Amino acid sequence: MTDNWVSLFSGGKDSSWALYQALNAGHNVSRLLTVHPSEDSYMYHVPETQLAKVAAESIGIELIEVDPGDLDASEATDSATQGDAELEPLEEALTDLADEIDLTGVTAGAIESEFQTNRIEEMCDRLGIDLFAPLWQRDPEQLAAEMLEAGFEITILQVAAYGLDESWLGRTLDADAIDELRALNDEYGVHLLGEGGEFETFVTNGPHMDHPIELDYDTEWHGDSGRVQVTDARLR
Repeated sequence: MTDNWVSLFSGGKDSSWALYQALNAGHNVSRLLTVHPSEDSYMYHVPETQLAKVAAESIGIELIEVDPGDLDASEATDSATQGDAELEPLEEALTDLADEIDLTGVTAGAIESEFQTNRIEEMCDRLGIDLFAPLWQRDPEQLAAEMLEAGFEITILQVAAYGLDESWLGRTLDADAIDELRALNDEYGVHLLGEGGEFETFVTNGPHMDHPIELDYDTEWHGDSGRVQVTDARLR
């Protein structure tokens, strides 16, 4: 039987790097899976997840899209309850997929979040599948250097941290940006890769993609946070 891996995928740098590493490790990634979460998700990358579709087209791997629906706030009494509830549609989708293919495991792009990783590990245990998490507990400096050296082109879609102003929206996460983030880490504690939700990203090109992605967008700014609103995304 052929092994089949599913890459938990938002199109952001972390899930894209996990996918890239899985492919380099020889894992047969036969599906990408994107969850379109609510705005206040504890489990998933939030902004512009519809871009995963065009990213999947460039990568050339079939995409599964999951809409978790509206979480009943009266049932989600705390972050743990909401996190558990948000995981259920993902687990259901993987359970359904396991009826179609020989599901070996999933890839995940978590770096430091035990909240997310513990839940995904427990889900994998219940499903009897493996977890491939190549970013887990890695040094952010080294990860950033590896992503840029590999040729990842990364666009910042959302910011929400001291020191990150409107000029960061739509900015490329390159060596100069990393240098500035390093200084912001020293001053404000901003995570170099945005692991604490300081910023969110989208990968527009990389060695695992057949075509770069071009984005047209507007921006929203709310005084201390903001986001890109993509108006068009296309393969170049």
